[in-house]
Amino acid sequence: MNQIKEYVEVKQYVKLMEEAYAMALDMLPSLLKAGLIFIIGLWVVRFINRMVHRFFLKKDYDLTLESFLQSFINISLKGILFVLVITQLGVKSSSLVAVVGAAGLAIGLALQGSLANFAGGVLILIFKPFKVGDWIEAQGVSGKVKDISIFTTKINTFGNQAAIIPNGNLSNHTIVNYNIEETRRDKITVGISYNSNIKDAKDILLRICDTHQGILKDPAPVVYVGNLADSAVELSLRFWAKNEDFWDAHFHVMETLKIEFDAAGIEIPFPQRVIHTLGNK
Repeated sequence: MNQIKEYVEVKQYVKLMEEAYAMALDMLPSLLKAGLIFIIGLWVVRFINRMVHRFFLKKDYDLTLESFLQSFINISLKGILFVLVITQLGVKSSSLVAVVGAAGLAIGLALQGSLANFAGGVLILIFKPFKVGDWIEAQGVSGKVKDISIFTTKINTFGNQAAIIPNGNLSNHTIVNYNIEETRRDKITVGISYNSNIKDAKDILLRICDTHQGILKDPAPVVYVGNLADSAVELSLRFWAKNEDFWDAHFHVMETLKIEFDAAGIEIPFPQRVIHTLGNK
């Protein structure tokens, strides 16, 4: 009985191996075709991506549009290649559509954040609150926009760190763009002692602005008495400068006003605490 049982098991095993071998032979042409399509398809995708990149280099398009379209084209082409390879393996297109539809619903629910980021990228592309090269402040990060993809935006901070922000957050929250306007207004507040001459201090501040080429003459710089504080008269200097000259002008004024005030004997008070002691009677 044992020999008969072993014989039957061997026959079944041999039959399974023959069926597997026959199936492998039947699928071999499809596997070879699918592999060939995959290899050629990857080469075609890379070639098209290079051509698109060269096309944008030759044309003077918006860098934001270029970055977004290149990312979108790359993902779309790879998706088409995946469908071609799957259908070549014998998966019917109707079945694939049904599977993709069912999976798409589940994936869509699981990837709501990614879909929101994609929609945010489209909104950024359409309404253009910023573009590549702009200096922006958003989501607690301030820096220069280096790249805008379909899901995220890359920002290089002042310290040259890379901050990756989801497009969904950018499109739904406040963005401060420092490059939309050609000029910026600075506001510098400096305190002088109550014993100092206000007019002399104002004249010095205006003279400093007049000697710096980056500070615009129109609108003209102005100085106001902003506040009469406990220990100082606070002067508020306001001037305009082009974006590229703004920080140079700001630091120049900050340094020069201290030098000029010292030379003119105008005191910039600092917090002090006076302690009076009562002697024994």
